[in-house]
Amino acid sequence: MSNYANAALVACMRNEGLFIVEWVAYHRVIGFDRIVICSNDCTDGSDTLLDRLAQFGAIDHLRNTVPPETAPQDSGMRAAFAHLDPTDIEWIAHIDADEFLNIGLGDGHISDLLARAGGGDVIALPWWAFGDSGHKHWPGSVLEHFTYAEEHPIPERCKFKSMFRFRDFEHASDHRPIGPKKDNTKVRSVEGKGLNATILNTPERSKYRPFDRSIQPQAACVNHYAVPSRDVFLMKNDRGDGQATRSDKYMLGSRWHQIANQNTRQNLSIQRHLGAVQNEMARLRAQPDINAAETRCKAWLTARSAALLTPEQIRKWSKPQARDTPA
Repeated sequence: MSNYANAALVACMRNEGLFIVEWVAYHRVIGFDRIVICSNDCTDGSDTLLDRLAQFGAIDHLRNTVPPETAPQDSGMRAAFAHLDPTDIEWIAHIDADEFLNIGLGDGHISDLLARAGGGDVIALPWWAFGDSGHKHWPGSVLEHFTYAEEHPIPERCKFKSMFRFRDFEHASDHRPIGPKKDNTKVRSVEGKGLNATILNTPERSKYRPFDRSIQPQAACVNHYAVPSRDVFLMKNDRGDGQATRSDKYMLGSRWHQIANQNTRQNLSIQRHLGAVQNEMARLRAQPDINAAETRCKAWLTARSAALLTPEQIRKWSKPQARDTPA
């Protein structure tokens, strides 16, 4: 656990049962004091898995009923703010189930990041895009199998997530806090360098500047596994988008697929924690209720994928240039 400041990880999830145990285990290992997961309208059994993890004390699970005409992530973050307000938590990091906070500073723990960059109110966390590493079918876990990424985050396409003192803001989007409650809010890079804070009061929601100071991924970044394997990527069409938007985003060959699926070189930096994560996963799965709930999630996805990912449907979920890709 962090000995520098109390920090919570917050995520909004729907039908992410495939990733939850590994994701929770990893972020417990790097030192988050609390993990809060807001679920909504799950059909894969992951809400039950989250309940079991909460009963074991690994997470806080908020079952979130999304109001009409409201984005699930927007509703979930309001619930998380309210849930954490009476606690001693000071910092929130808001990421998704396909994102892992990778800290290169010190021993790779939250305390190392906060010791370097925690002098302000917001820490800008750049994405590092990891691709499918050639996997067309889910290989069983993230950290061991998806090891190829872009050479270095490219400023023109790199987006950010944020870690922030949540009581200093009215709300948060999927990328940054919203509505500063005080003047002179300070934004820091992961190296502790000052960044432009105007993003907090503009429509721009996903890029911190100046880029040369904001993108220092060797110090810390968010490994973004947006295309973990072809089949899991395509099943995001069935799950839906956390911002309640409908588009061709999750089609093979889409602009997003091309941006996110980066496999230029191998990057094993996050595996410094692999042994500890595997031990924590084993500890969690040793609980019969957790193991059984996760097994049901995996079985659901296997059956759902077999039903949906027919050659005809894959073709419909593929841009023309990607339609002749072998199965």
